[in-house]
Amino acid sequence: MGKIKTHKASAKRFSLTGSGKVKLNHQHRRHKLGHKTTKRKRTLRKRGYLSTSMAPAIKTLIQK
Repeated sequence: MGKIKTHKASAKRFSLTGSGKVKLNHQHRRHKLGHKTTKRKRTLRKRGYLSTSMAPAIKTLIQK
């Protein structure tokens, strides 16, 4: 069996916290910002965390 390679596209989008949660940046923050409310843009600035059901799948992709 060969080694499992890191999925580079996922590694650029997700990172792990010290406790093992998966951090992510929110989407919808790149363009057409004039159509979105200030409140919506402000909440999208903050880091998000992946759901516990999806986290194991992403952890296998971004393992080193």
